Amino acid sequence: MPARFRLSPALVSMAAGALFAASGSALSAKARSVTIERTTFGIAHITAPDWEGLGYGTAYAHAQDNVCQTAEHLLTLRGDRSQFLGAQTAGDFGFVKMPNARIDFFVRSHMDDAALARAAATASPDAQALMRGYVAGYNRYLQDTGMAGLPEPCRGKAWVRPMTTSDLARSTELSMVQGGIGALAGAVLAAVPPVVKTAAAVVPEASIAEIARYSFNANPQGGELGSNGWAFGRNATPDGKGLLLGNPHFPWVGINRFWQVHQTIPGQLDVMGAAGALSPIVSIGFNKDVAWTHTVSTGKRFTLYELKLDPADPTVYWVDGEPKRMAVRTVTLPSGSGGTGDGGAPLQHTFYSTDWGPVISLPRAGLGWTAQRAYALRDANTLNTRSADSWIRMGQARNVSELRAAMGNQGMPWINAIAADRDGNAMYADLSVVPDVSADMLTTCTPSPAAAALLNAANLPVLDGSRSACAWNRDSTAASPGLIAPARMPVVITPDYVQNSNDSFWLSNPDIAPMPGVSPLVGLIGKPQRLRTRSGIMEIRGRLAGTDGLPGNRMSAADLRSVIFRDKNLAGMLVMNDLAAACAESASTLTADQAAGCRVLTAWDRTSNAASRGAPLFREFWRAAKDMPGIWRVAFDPAQPVTTPAGLDMATPAIRAAVFKALAEAANTLRVAGFALDTPLGNPQSRLVRGEKIGLHGGEEFEGVLNKLSTQGQTVIDLKGYNVNSGTGYLQVVTFDERGPVAHGLLTYGQSSDPASPRAYDQLPMFAAKQWLPLPFHPADVQAQRQGRPLQLVY
Repeated sequence: MPARFRLSPALVSMAAGALFAASGSALSAKARSVTIERTTFGIAHITAPDWEGLGYGTAYAHAQDNVCQTAEHLLTLRGDRSQFLGAQTAGDFGFVKMPNARIDFFVRSHMDDAALARAAATASPDAQALMRGYVAGYNRYLQDTGMAGLPEPCRGKAWVRPMTTSDLARSTELSMVQGGIGALAGAVLAAVPPVVKTAAAVVPEASIAEIARYSFNANPQGGELGSNGWAFGRNATPDGKGLLLGNPHFPWVGINRFWQVHQTIPGQLDVMGAAGALSPIVSIGFNKDVAWTHTVSTGKRFTLYELKLDPADPTVYWVDGEPKRMAVRTVTLPSGSGGTGDGGAPLQHTFYSTDWGPVISLPRAGLGWTAQRAYALRDANTLNTRSADSWIRMGQARNVSELRAAMGNQGMPWINAIAADRDGNAMYADLSVVPDVSADMLTTCTPSPAAAALLNAANLPVLDGSRSACAWNRDSTAASPGLIAPARMPVVITPDYVQNSNDSFWLSNPDIAPMPGVSPLVGLIGKPQRLRTRSGIMEIRGRLAGTDGLPGNRMSAADLRSVIFRDKNLAGMLVMNDLAAACAESASTLTADQAAGCRVLTAWDRTSNAASRGAPLFREFWRAAKDMPGIWRVAFDPAQPVTTPAGLDMATPAIRAAVFKALAEAANTLRVAGFALDTPLGNPQSRLVRGEKIGLHGGEEFEGVLNKLSTQGQTVIDLKGYNVNSGTGYLQVVTFDERGPVAHGLLTYGQSSDPASPRAYDQLPMFAAKQWLPLPFHPADVQAQRQGRPLQLVY
C-alpha cells in the first residue's frame, strides 16, 4: 500500500482485532462481528450485535458501492475542494452546483466543530454508538481495500482520507440546513458592505423569480425536489391492512442518492428500506408492523430579519435602540487551492454575522445590503442532531402512534412523514423543524413595506430585526428553543387515506378538515396546489370510487404499483380538449408548424409513457405556455382545489395567439434538436446502460406526472434528448400479512454511484418495464435471493 494512503495510528489501528475510530477511542476491547449479506441487485443486509456494529457494517457496505462518492463528499465537508479539485471547478453542494471556492468558503465559515460536538453529545447512547461505528466502518473499508483497490474516480487520489467523527457531524449539519441557510449559501457569500447608499428599484416579478431561485422546492438548475407519499387505512384496502407508497424524487447523482439496506440487531431492530447521504440508519422504510416514507414539507426553516443600520457605519445595526456591531470573520483557503487573489495573495472571503444570524444579500429581490438596511438569516435547523434518534425509534415503532412519538424530538429537518401500519391506520404528520412565528407575529413584526410584501408575493417571511420582541417564541415543550412544538404541528391519523406530494398539510385528506390555528410558516391553506398533488388525489378518489377501470373499489398493493406507473399527464388532460378544439376551429389560418403541432397533440394519448407519441412536443409546448398570465379558462377556486384551475382560455384573442405561437416554437425546438414531432417519449428520454438504450417513462413537475423524472441543469430538449438525472429514485409499496411486511421496491439508478460498477443502473431496465422487485425482509426470502457468500467483519 502506498505510504501516503496508510491510515495513521491516531486514526485507525488494527491490533488484536480492535479497530479504533478516528477520534482515537477503541470501539471495544472485546472482539465482535457484523455480517453483510447481499441479495438481488446488491441490496445490503447488515446483522450486528449492537449499534456500533450496525453503523460499522452499514458504512463498510455503503463504501463497497459508493466509496468515491463519500470520499469526495468529505472534501466538501472539510472545505477542501479547491485545494484538490480547483477553485473554479463546479462541484455539488446540496442540490445545486457551485464553484469549489464558494463551497469551501461557505463550509469553513458555517461549520463550528466544537458546537457540533456539544450538540452530538446530547444524542442518545445508541445514536452515538451508531455514529462511532459508521466512522470506523468506513475507515475499515479504506484499510482493507487500499489505494490501488479503489474505483477509478478516486483511485490514487491524494484527497482520499479517513473519515473523522467531526466529518460525520458536519455531514449531518449540512443535511439539516439544506432547506435553509444551505439553500441560501450564495446569498450569504454575496453579502458585502454597501458601496451605494440606496437600493435600486426592484420589479416585483423579478423579485419573486430571484427568491424562487433559492427556494428549496424550486431548484434554480431545474428539477424541483419532491416526492409522493400515500398511505391507506383499513377502510380503503381490500384486507383491512395498512398500505403505503413511498416515491421520493431526489437527484440520481451525488450525495443525496438513496441506497437500499436491511438492518438487524436481534431483539432490538429489524428494519429495511433506504438511507440517504451518510446516514447510518434507514430513513425511508418498514419493519414488521409499520411502513413510512417522507416528502419535502412546505414548512419554512428560517426567517429573515431586516436590520436598521447606523448611517455612519453599515456594519452596526440597532436592536431596541442599542447599537450592535456585526461580527466579522475572514476565511482564507489553504495554499494550493487552485487560485489566488489580487497580487498572488491566497483566496479570502469576509463574512458578516449578527445576533440574528449571518448577513445575506439578494439585491434583485430588494433584499440587498444598503446604507440603511441589511438582512440576516436565522436557520432553525442549525445544530439539529436529533434525526438519528428519530429514525432509530421509527425503526422500532409498532404502529403509527409510536412512529408519531418517535418524531416528537423534532429530528425531521424539512420533511413530512406518511405512514401505514398492520392494524390499518394511515398517518400524515408534519413534525418538522419550523420557527415558532405565529400569524399575529407576522403582522406585528412587519419590516419595511417592500420586504413585508414578500410574504404574500413569494412566501418569504421577513421580520423586524430592530426589536428583540420579534425573536421566535420559546415554547418549553419544543425540542429546541424557537421551534413550533409538536402539539401545534399538523397530524392526521385515519382509517381512510392520506397523501402528500409536497404541498401543505391542507389536503392531506381533502375530506378531513385541516388542523386549525397552524402557523402560516408550516403551510398555506386555500392556495393553488401542485399538479402532482391534484393528480394523486384524483387517482386515489377514482380507485376508491371504483371508476378508474380497475376491479373493485379498494386500493390493493398490486393496484398501487400499477397506479403510480400509469404516467398520466395531468397538464395534458387539463388543457388538450380546449387546444384540440381551437386547432380544429383555426385549421385554415394556422402556420405549417402550428398545424403539424395540432395534428400530433390531438392524437397524443395524454400520458408520459415511453411509447407515447407527442409527449415531448407537449412538454416543450407546456414549458413555454404554462406561466402565461390568464392561461387558464377556469380560475382557481379554493372550494374546488383538486379540479381547478383548468382548461385553456382560447376565447381571448391574445392568449389564443400566444398559445399557438408557443406551439409553433415547440415544434421548431424539437426539429432543431433532431427529433420528429411525433417521436415517442422514450426516444429522447432514455439512458444508455452498458450499451443498451433504455427508454424511460415519466414526466416533469410542471406536467403533473406522478412518476416524476427531471433534467436538472437542462431547461429544454437538446441534441442528446433529455438528460434525466433526478426524480423517481427509491420506490416502495408495502402492506402486511400474518408474517409481517409484504414489500416491493426499486432503486432506479442502482446501489452504486461508480459508473463502472455492475450495480450502476442495473435496476433501470426493471423500472422501464414497470416491474417491481419483491424486497426480501424475512430470513427465508433473504436466503432465496442471496448472492455470493456473506462477509463477516470482526471489530
